[in-house]
Amino acid sequence: MLTASMIITLVIVIAMIVAIISDKLPFGAPPLIACALLVVTNQATVAQAFGGFVDKNVIMIAGFMAAMAALQKTSFISSLKRALGNMAGKGGYKNYVLLLLMIMLIANFITGTAYYVLILSIVSTIPYNKKLPTSRIILPAGMATGFGGWIPISTAFFVGLMSSLLESSGAAGATVSLTQFTIYRAIVSVLFLVWALIGYKLLPDRDISDTLADAQKVDLAKEEKHELTKFQEISVYVGFVIMIAGMILLGKLPNEVGYGIPAVIAAIFLCVGALKFKELLGNWFSPLIVMMAGVIGVATAMSNCGLTALLGEKIVGLLGTAPSPFLVVLVFSFITSISATFTGASFGSLFIFAPIGIAACMQLGYNPVALAFALVPIAWINWAMPIDGLPAMIMGLGKYKLTEFWKFQVPLWIIQVVATAAIAVALFPMK
Repeated sequence: MLTASMIITLVIVIAMIVAIISDKLPFGAPPLIACALLVVTNQATVAQAFGGFVDKNVIMIAGFMAAMAALQKTSFISSLKRALGNMAGKGGYKNYVLLLLMIMLIANFITGTAYYVLILSIVSTIPYNKKLPTSRIILPAGMATGFGGWIPISTAFFVGLMSSLLESSGAAGATVSLTQFTIYRAIVSVLFLVWALIGYKLLPDRDISDTLADAQKVDLAKEEKHELTKFQEISVYVGFVIMIAGMILLGKLPNEVGYGIPAVIAAIFLCVGALKFKELLGNWFSPLIVMMAGVIGVATAMSNCGLTALLGEKIVGLLGTAPSPFLVVLVFSFITSISATFTGASFGSLFIFAPIGIAACMQLGYNPVALAFALVPIAWINWAMPIDGLPAMIMGLGKYKLTEFWKFQVPLWIIQVVATAAIAVALFPMK
């Protein structure tokens, strides 16, 4: 039965979701406002509502993102970008495969909007070739930007998110290693590559050159040259080796030492001049970090008032008595992905549905680690509809009809969601 506290919390959560969907406020602002409202309405203390800002996983990820800003200034990353540009211009099926592999490799070091815009801008400059039309390259190449993570560097973000979810949902104590996430990402990346090699034949053959004028062209030869000294660059490489080693050994280090290593490494980069203070602040307090910290507070409030447990109980009732662990994970995976697709709010969808799913697992007596493990990457598998961001840009540049877009995307979406759920249950037995 809904209590007054549950109703107030639910209203605040719905308002937050609506604000995120409407995109009227800056990214990260709705969760902050929601946290403040929870305090004002006496649904949470200040420490509870804003506890995400001192969450050990948030601190780790913030430090990691700041350190990544230094890595992206190295000659190693610049060389990868130049190689990508050269390969994109050669055309042919062999180079199509190599292009996808190169994009996925770089995605281990560079992610987000800037990266997929860069990739799509490069690919869109490839002249029409009957043997491998650009219209068949743009969609797979754009999607390839989301399939890094088979190098431990880029899995730290997922590990931190999963730990925060379990802790804020009352299931603390479970640990997931970088290695386990790396194994998962490697498997789904292979599945993507296999589908990309098959699915490109389903894409239309057309000349899209008239859209190139609207594309953001990238001249890699004129790319900004980074001015790291040899000492600074070596310092960045050594720092990253130490940071990744610390993350791999996270559960074996005393107390919570490992969570502070990325921040220390970022500070060292600042001291040697490889990172500017403005760059450190911009990444440490980025909208993504603010969003993550804010929704942790909202998830905590939902759990504390009993709303999460109640919703979990209701969903358990719909699934029937003793549903299979895989079915539970699969259902919540599709719900989370669909929500993220239609709202564009990956963080919001994750921190709303993951706690409910974790509560459902605990109601059934299942270990919730597999569900948390699955839903963290699932929240970013929002590809089935070209609503905004990457899918929208792909559809525009490729001049795809919706049916053409779906021929490639819908099977890929189903493959990734089902595979993620299956891998999660296999890695973390729920009974």
